[in-house]
Amino acid sequence: MGTALIKIRIMPESPKVNLKEIEQQAKEITEKNDGKNPRTEIEPVAFGLNAIILSFALDESKSIDKIQDKLKEIPNVNSAEVIDFRRAFG
Repeated sequence: MGTALIKIRIMPESPKVNLKEIEQQAKEITEKNDGKNPRTEIEPVAFGLNAIILSFALDESKSIDKIQDKLKEIPNVNSAEVIDFRRAFG
């Protein structure tokens, strides 16, 4: 099997939430569930609200559902949505 490159948008509950804590927990969850090289970036949404874009690689034979469900369980996270899923070549 190949490798998939995945991006998940993590939306906090409010603009007042500490994004650094969510980023750290998201990276830990990803690595514990076989995700490789997790990276995060902040994406402005509206009215001071920022989303976290989590990018990582995952073997195509693994399910993304377990990671996505655990991301939704992080305190102060409103949603975690897959926004990009593509096969890596090379």
